[in-house]
Amino acid sequence: MTTTRSKRWNGNIDTLKAPYLTGVLTQMGIYGERVQFALVTSGNGPHYQLTNTAGKKMAFDGNHHLHHPEEGEFAPGNATGVFTLDQVRLAKAGGSKTTRTLSTGGVKRASTTRAPSAATRAKDQVDSDKYEYFKANRATLPDTIGEHSEEITTLMRGGMPAEQAFGEIVKKYF
Repeated sequence: MTTTRSKRWNGNIDTLKAPYLTGVLTQMGIYGERVQFALVTSGNGPHYQLTNTAGKKMAFDGNHHLHHPEEGEFAPGNATGVFTLDQVRLAKAGGSKTTRTLSTGGVKRASTTRAPSAATRAKDQVDSDKYEYFKANRATLPDTIGEHSEEITTLMRGGMPAEQAFGEIVKKYF
């Protein structure tokens, strides 16, 4: 006998699998740039609701098919906050699980552990790119460029490459 079971999802977008988020991004590209996920899930992923710039909403099931939401399915307490297209892309940029073996009193068992979240990986990548650019161009950059480090990081997290972000700050302040 097969049954479909629903479970409560923790609402952390970083726990959603990349293939599922690819489907969400596809629908967002067509129907709306903001998404809200239901916390009760079954199948491939949670149901979600897209909202376009005109405020019109369209719901999809975990398989990315049109869905008629139940009353209150996307009400506060039953759904996540609203995520933007960029936030979903950032979550999709990471999110794979790795397996490691734990030793427990001589008995080994396999367990799955979350790799660092997509947001953490994206932050680490920005920090790494920023440092590499700084290291390679230290001689040509102003001595006090470090005072604008947070602003450079913000520009880079917005999608700007390191060279362009540093150039913007130099142009703006020096």
